[in-house]
Amino acid sequence: MLSEKVEKALNAQINAEFWSAYLYLSMSADAMQKGYKGIANWFSIQFQEEQAHAQIFVNYVLSRGGKVTLAPIAAVKTEWASSLEMFQDTLQHEQKVTSLIDELCHIAMAEKDFATSNMLNWFVTEQVEEEDNARTIIDQLKMVEGNSVGLYMIDKELAARTYTVPAPLANSAQ
Repeated sequence: MLSEKVEKALNAQINAEFWSAYLYLSMSADAMQKGYKGIANWFSIQFQEEQAHAQIFVNYVLSRGGKVTLAPIAAVKTEWASSLEMFQDTLQHEQKVTSLIDELCHIAMAEKDFATSNMLNWFVTEQVEEEDNARTIIDQLKMVEGNSVGLYMIDKELAARTYTVPAPLANSAQ
């Protein structure tokens, strides 16, 4: 059974994950509108991943006998000046999500909720990967800044990204 404090924090994280999905869908749409199909694909995969993260939290709350309380999703930015700005915003956002996951870990530990602490370990590792991916793409975009052929190659590379169901959902009914 979840404590009231943990349940409230997990529900806030569900909203944050859906907001993240909404942000990445917006980035995907903006990139597609500007003709960057590969970048649009990368953000579309991010959109799917964030929805999956929300589902993992939903499944977990329900599995612990808690109540899922969905809240409205706040508006997101809809236009970026460049692909570099998109990925800089992505890194900044993922750093914010990392801080939210860290706070969830703190709450779970303070509440002596070891099951929730254990579940959150997957997200801690995931956030390291999310930040690293954004940094890598930022570095690549900075290397080719002003070079349309370089941007074309990065866009082509990002087009190859495919969605993989996260491990915590792989064996669930979703």
